[in-house]
Amino acid sequence: MDAPSELNEVVLSQPVVGPLTRSAIFLVLCIRPDEEAFTRLRAFCAGLSSLIRAVEFRNIEAGLTCIAGFGSDAWDKLFGSPRPAELHPFEEIRSASRHAVSTPGDILFHIRAKSMDLCFELATQIMAGIGDVVSVADEVHGFRYFDDRDVLGFVDGTENPRGAAASEAAIVGAEDPAFSGGSYVIVQKYLHDMAAWNALPTETQENIIGRRKLSDVELSDAEKPSYAHNALTNIEQNGRQLQILRDNMPFGRPGHGEFGTYFIGYCRTPSTTELMIRNMFVGNPPGNYDRLLDVSHPTTGTLFFVPTASFLDSVTTAAPAASQNPEASEKTAATSAGQPPPALSPAQSPASAAPAETSLKIGSLKGETNE
Repeated sequence: MDAPSELNEVVLSQPVVGPLTRSAIFLVLCIRPDEEAFTRLRAFCAGLSSLIRAVEFRNIEAGLTCIAGFGSDAWDKLFGSPRPAELHPFEEIRSASRHAVSTPGDILFHIRAKSMDLCFELATQIMAGIGDVVSVADEVHGFRYFDDRDVLGFVDGTENPRGAAASEAAIVGAEDPAFSGGSYVIVQKYLHDMAAWNALPTETQENIIGRRKLSDVELSDAEKPSYAHNALTNIEQNGRQLQILRDNMPFGRPGHGEFGTYFIGYCRTPSTTELMIRNMFVGNPPGNYDRLLDVSHPTTGTLFFVPTASFLDSVTTAAPAASQNPEASEKTAATSAGQPPPALSPAQSPASAAPAETSLKIGSLKGETNE
């Protein structure tokens, strides 16, 4: 797709930066592999904003929003060249018994509102429009749990950036001009062994998370173990904290013994989130891993790029030109070979252009066996 033709053209981002809501649906889809399906989906993308407005208008106060993201392979087939500079498949991590899986996903719809009925209606309308050209890889209905706690009993998202800092963390800036205003998003569906977790003393749980369970106050540096979740997911570069924007949601089916947290992290560069996840699974230093993984494991893992709303509105049904992105190919190859993601250049740093916080650190140390 072409970049804005005029310097003063207004580019509208999708609502990545927004208030937390009480309900959400996470819908990950795979596209049927034929040109008719891609043509249908390009037409759907162009009309998505209109569909969202139609459902939203039924209850304006519910604050319905929908964010659409696209996987690496789907981007090439839907939109072609140019493509986002850092878009690549999510890379799995193996370290001892810990495994951050990489799972299929061409399109992510992150639907949120104050009430589930609006989320449900929009998801229904989306599937009515494209259900015959996609298959559902994963669908999770999330909810806010009491005072923004996860099912483990701890407040989730306390350190999320706010205001201008949230945009700086999550939104691509001048480092990739053709896609300024977009965002990268990684999702992982974590399942928890609640019997094992509840068997742990509260003090042990607090050491694992790095916060007090009741008050949500962060443990002091003297109290906090180096393996604490919030210690391993704290990323600094040149004395500056690198952040991502999370909108995690609890989910579950008590009748099936299923209790979990849906991790969703937006960032202006996926390397920040990947580093957080790698620190969790491999450890920092290697072997000093996140003890939360002793009772939790991800069943999905996918990376998407969220283009601007302006980009989606301008999509046409015509088949795109082939996409070329040597830098992304080099990064994917290095990651597959077990190399950590490259450090951010000054132009990519959150201190330069536009937006980045969070709580997970991943990379792609495939085959890593550090304990």
